[in-house]
Amino acid sequence: MGSIGIVGGGVVGLCAGIELLEAGHQVAIVDDDAEGGAASWGNAGHIAVEQVEPLASMSMVRSLPQRLFMRGGPLGFPPSAIGEWVPFGLRLLAAARPGQFRNGCKALAPLLAGSMPAWTSLVDRIGASELVRQDGHFVLWHGERAAREGRASWLASETGTARVHDATQAESEMLSALCKSPVAGAVRFSGSGQIADLGELRQALRKAFLERGGALVAQRGELRLTGSRVEIGGVDAEQVLVCAGVRSRELMEYTGHKVPMIAERGYHVRADAQDWPADLPPVVFEERAMIVTRYRSEVQAASFVELGKADAPANPRKWERLERHVAELGLPIAGPFRRWMGCRPTLPDYLPAIGRSTKASNLYYAFGHQHLGLTLAPITARLVASMVAGEQPALPLAPFDIQRFA
Repeated sequence: MGSIGIVGGGVVGLCAGIELLEAGHQVAIVDDDAEGGAASWGNAGHIAVEQVEPLASMSMVRSLPQRLFMRGGPLGFPPSAIGEWVPFGLRLLAAARPGQFRNGCKALAPLLAGSMPAWTSLVDRIGASELVRQDGHFVLWHGERAAREGRASWLASETGTARVHDATQAESEMLSALCKSPVAGAVRFSGSGQIADLGELRQALRKAFLERGGALVAQRGELRLTGSRVEIGGVDAEQVLVCAGVRSRELMEYTGHKVPMIAERGYHVRADAQDWPADLPPVVFEERAMIVTRYRSEVQAASFVELGKADAPANPRKWERLERHVAELGLPIAGPFRRWMGCRPTLPDYLPAIGRSTKASNLYYAFGHQHLGLTLAPITARLVASMVAGEQPALPLAPFDIQRFA
C-alpha cells in the first residue's frame, strides 16, 4: 500500500483518512484549522437522509422571492459578492430543469441510503457509538396554512430511507410547550438522526485517526504540479486527496479543473442547554427556516443561506435575527449567545464532487457536499478508499465527476 496525503481535516477528510488507514495505507492529513472552526464542526448536527431532492429545483427557484432576507427569509445575496452569485445562479437554473433535477435525485438517493449504515459502522469501529443518535427529527409550523401546505409538501416529497408521519398528540403538546403559542401542525421523521456532539465527534475522529497510525500536519495545504502529478508542499505522499471544503476550488483550479463552487455561508448561535430537553431530536421551525439542535451541554439555533465570498466578514444582522426568532417563539434558550458563521462548499447542481482527476494522475477529490457534508462523510470515505484501491466503487460515481462542469 502507498502513502496518501489528504488536504483538509474536516469531517470528510478525517473519515477518509480512517478508511484509508484501515485499508493499509500510510496517511497524512494536512490542515490548519487548529480551533475546529470549519463548517464540519458548526453545522446543525443533522444526519439528513431525507434530503434526496437536490436544492437545485424549480420549486426552490419559484420560492426565491419569498425567501429573500430583506423579506424576512433565510436567503441572502450580498451585493459585494454579485460576481460570485450571478454566474453560480445561472448554472443553478440550468441544473434545476426537470430532467437534471431527476438525475440529481437518482444520484443522491443511493448515497443517502448508505449514509446512516456507514455512520453506525464507523462510530462502532472507533468506539464512539454513543455519538450517533437515530431518533429522527421534527418539523413544525405555527400557522394553519403553513402547516397544511408544509405537511402536504413533505408527504409528497421523495425522502429516501426516511419516513414522515404526523406527530402524535403527545409529541405536539410537548413541542407546543417549548413555545409561547401552540403549534398548528408537526410531523416527525424516522430514519434520520443526529450527532450527539460535534466537538466530541471531532475529538473521536482525530483520536481514531492517530491511533491507526495517521499523521496530522498542522499547516495550510498547498499543491505543486510537477508534470502529470501533484505534490503537497512539505509532505511526502504518492497519492493526493483534496477534500478541503471551500478551499477545494482554488486547489483544483490550480490543476486545471473548472470548479464553479460558491461559499454558502450559514450562521448559528449557541447557548448553555438550560431547559431544552436533553432527549429531544432536532426541531425544524420551517416558517423561520431555523433548526434547533440539542448537544451535550449546549443548544444551537442555525439558519441562513448566504451566497458570497468565503473570506468576507460575517453579517451580524443574521445572528440578530436568529436571536430574535428564539425570543419571538418563546423558546427556553437564553443568552449569552456564542455566535458562529461557516461556509458550506456548494456546487450549482447541489451534488458533491467525488472522483479521480483527469489533470493529474495521482489526484483524487471529495468536496462540495453543501448541506450534506456531515451526512455523507463516511459513505464518501468508503467510495474514496475503493477508488484509491483501484476497485469498482459500490455506487456509480459518474454523476459526481467534476468534469461535468468542464
